[in-house]
Amino acid sequence: MITFLVAIALLVLGYFTYGVFIERVFAVKRQRQTPAFTMRDNVDYVPMKTPRNALIQLLNIAGVGPIFGPILGALYGPVAFVWIVIGCIFAGAVHDYLTGMISIRNHGAHLPQLAGKFLGKSMKHIVNGFAILLLLLVGTVFVTSPAALLANLTSFNVPLILLAIFAYYLLATLLPIDKIIGRIYPWFGALLLFSALGIGLGLVFTGAPIPELSFQNMHPEGAPIFPLLFLTISCGALSGFHATQTPIISRTTENEGNGRRIFYGMMIAEGIIAMIWAAAAMSMFHGEQSLSAVLAAGGPAAVVSAVSTQMLGAIGGTLAILGVIVLPITSGDTAFRSARMIIADYLKIDQRKIAKRIWIAAPLFIMSYALTHIDFTLLWRYFSWANQTTAVIALWVGTMYLVLARKPHWVTSIPAVFMTMATFTYMAYAPIGFGLSLEVSYVFAAAGTLIAIALFMKRVRRLSRATFAVDEPEVPTGAPLSAIKRAIAPSS
Repeated sequence: MITFLVAIALLVLGYFTYGVFIERVFAVKRQRQTPAFTMRDNVDYVPMKTPRNALIQLLNIAGVGPIFGPILGALYGPVAFVWIVIGCIFAGAVHDYLTGMISIRNHGAHLPQLAGKFLGKSMKHIVNGFAILLLLLVGTVFVTSPAALLANLTSFNVPLILLAIFAYYLLATLLPIDKIIGRIYPWFGALLLFSALGIGLGLVFTGAPIPELSFQNMHPEGAPIFPLLFLTISCGALSGFHATQTPIISRTTENEGNGRRIFYGMMIAEGIIAMIWAAAAMSMFHGEQSLSAVLAAGGPAAVVSAVSTQMLGAIGGTLAILGVIVLPITSGDTAFRSARMIIADYLKIDQRKIAKRIWIAAPLFIMSYALTHIDFTLLWRYFSWANQTTAVIALWVGTMYLVLARKPHWVTSIPAVFMTMATFTYMAYAPIGFGLSLEVSYVFAAAGTLIAIALFMKRVRRLSRATFAVDEPEVPTGAPLSAIKRAIAPSS
């Protein structure tokens, strides 16, 4: 229990210490107008108050990641706590903050545009396709998983629930962000907070046998901590999916000074949620009902159901499960919304008219609906790698920004190098990758990481010799549409 409580305290302390340091490194300009005002279109660019933005950001980035990932990561034992704390404070929250703030300084640009500007034109096209595929997969899975959970709680069948969720996703994707997402997320947020706080307080007041700090690998199958733990627990520590979500809120943030609370702070909140569920998974299953046995029988969802009902009873447990269901729904809707925005920016299609939004969104929903009828389990196994690869790209973008701005780049370059090594190792070692031995995988990953660093340094030298502005100039409020189109397509 002491390890658990200290870990929670460290996460909170990280927000008030390292979060403040990162904010100073970035050097916010509170007097600089944000894209929410300068590019306001009342669809995606809409000023919203910080509490609402923060709650939307939390629900956007959470998904089932900070629950299912830590439950699976709990198989490794208390070493999972270490990664959640260190990863969240020094990697994940920094990743989210810089992605959001650099986006604000570049007219609300999404990751493909930022990658194109800072890492090269080819990266813009690669990341654009990569991001759309990732978001399509996320959106589809976040239709099917809550539908299955809701079917277990109600008398409705899965196909009917699927259609209802798709209908909501369509409206949330097409309508202005403050019309649906901005209004119903407070209700969803209440369920989420009840779920997390209820389980967390239950662990404390019942004196749950949460194991104390140990660096021993307790995985029943002896799976190596590096790299597998660092890809198993992504949301709650470091997740590239967040890089696709933060630009949504960078377009609604009223002041740069709000960024730490919205971007860094909500990642810390997600880390606390991850810590609670990892602790619950480690402490509540023993003997024949071991965590590995429960996972083998019913997956992470079975653990969620068992923990919720045991901790909070039938009624409270049902509400807690509903809080868990909220997470994929509130990430699925913004996954499709983000995909629409990325495509619109890439093709330079104005989104003020709903007909143009439909033109982009309709193919996405058609493809997603088709995916719900086929088995793409094998493809989805690549999600962990794809997710952390996206995080690596975002970290290198942040590093380039800091290098060119002559600011301490080690805050991103260290986690970027570490996660580059981890993702290359995973790609070489995992059965869905090359299936090499762990020793050979380390060599492969080291070579890949060195190549990535060399390419990065080559890009640094090229941009250092050129006239390059890391921050795009402000677009005057009420600027004509032609100026806005140029603004959201940063050059490389």
